[in-house]
Amino acid sequence: MEYKIRKYPLFSACGLNCGLCPRYHTKGPSKCPGCAGVGFSQVHPPCGILSCAEKRGLEYCFLCEDFPCNKYDNADLYDSFISHKNQFSDMEKAKKIGMEAYEALLNEKLGILNNLLNSYDDGRRKGFFCLAVNLLDLEDIRTVMVRINKEISSVPIKEKAAAAVRFFEEMAEARNISLKLRKKAKI
Repeated sequence: MEYKIRKYPLFSACGLNCGLCPRYHTKGPSKCPGCAGVGFSQVHPPCGILSCAEKRGLEYCFLCEDFPCNKYDNADLYDSFISHKNQFSDMEKAKKIGMEAYEALLNEKLGILNNLLNSYDDGRRKGFFCLAVNLLDLEDIRTVMVRINKEISSVPIKEKAAAAVRFFEEMAEARNISLKLRKKAKI
């Protein structure tokens, strides 16, 4: 199914921060362009939530009078490539502060993530950095980045990556946030 190209594919109709997903930052044919971004239908299975939103003429589900509907039953219990933990709270935040302000917040997080991936990823940390930036509040991320820039600027990449991970884990632990994806048990 072809979808109308969304003007801001980094925040999905269902409230996921697509720009903070490892598949968005993948190089090659499995790269996801974000929710209904250019080429979305070629790399993503059909999405009932996106189809419903388009049919109703809505950019985001939280704008629907029926939200949350049964399509969201247990939506935040498990994760896919990206965490669903903040799906509802992120939609609530976007609704409260407005999409322009939410886009600015998400764009700042995306800039920080790109910095982490370019300067602190030893080839094994992309998923972790995506998850940390997605789940932690922007102020906490900024605090960690100040510490990273101050304490680990001129060490080898493996040491930089390990230290950056440790700093994010310490912040997450202080906030009682797990930086692990919640996968559904296979039967």
